Amino acid sequence: MLVKQYEAVIKVMEENGGYATLGYLYQNVLDVPGTVWKTRTPYASIRRIVQDDRFFFKIRPGLWALNSCHDVVLEKFAIGEESSEEQQQEFNHSYYQGLLIELGNLKSFQTFVPYQDKNKTYLSRPLSAYTTLEGFYEFTYPHIVRRAITIDVTWFNKRRLPDSFFEVEHTTDIQNSLLKFLELQDFNANFNIVASENRFQEFEKKLSYAAFDPIKNRVKFIDYDRLSVYHTKAFELQEIQKKLTFTF
Repeated sequence: MLVKQYEAVIKVMEENGGYATLGYLYQNVLDVPGTVWKTRTPYASIRRIVQDDRFFFKIRPGLWALNSCHDVVLEKFAIGEESSEEQQQEFNHSYYQGLLIELGNLKSFQTFVPYQDKNKTYLSRPLSAYTTLEGFYEFTYPHIVRRAITIDVTWFNKRRLPDSFFEVEHTTDIQNSLLKFLELQDFNANFNIVASENRFQEFEKKLSYAAFDPIKNRVKFIDYDRLSVYHTKAFELQEIQKKLTFTF
C-alpha cells in the first residue's frame, strides 16, 4: 500500500506520542514502509511538510506536533494555556539543554549537565538519559571546577578537557553566565550564550563591560532558531553519512 509522504510524517509522530523534533523525523520518516521519496532532498521535503498547518503545529524551534494531539501534547509538556510561567520556563530551559546535549553527542563529545538538572525532562525522558557523563571531570583546581560544574551544558573532548560551555539564558541575567566564563578564561574552550534573539542587544551591552575584556572576543551568542538549525543539520548529516558507501 502506497503511503503519502505527509502520512509517513504523521505516522512517525503518532508513534512518538504526537510530536517529534526534526532530527527525530529525519531518523525515522524515510523508513516508513510504502513511502516513496523520489526527491534528492527528502529532508527539505520533511521540513516543508511539517509547516502544513492543516496537520501540524510548531511547539518550539525544531519541535513539531500533530494538530490532532494539540491539547494532549501541550498538557504532557505542561506548556498549555493553564500552565504557570515557571512551568513554561522550565520546559524552555530543559528543551534547549536537550538540543545541546544531542548536538554534542552527534559531534562525538562527552556531554554533561549539572547534577540539579539531571532529572529535568527533555521531551519524554530525563536529561540524564541523553548525557554521556555521570560525573564532571575534575580538569583543574577545585574552586574553578565548582564554578564550571554549574554551567548548563558542557562538552568534553576525548582528553577529558572542556571543549565548549553553554549557558541557556531564557530569563536570567546574562551577566552571571559571563562571570562563569571569565573564571574559565585560561582554558582553550568555547563560551556560548543561548537565548532568544531579542536578548542579543542585552548580551552585547553586558559583554562590553570592561570586566569582560579578557573574553569579549571568545563568547558567542546563539539564538534559539540557530541552535535548532544546528541540531537539525547534524541529524541530517548523520543520516546522509549512514547511506554513503565510503567514508571521509
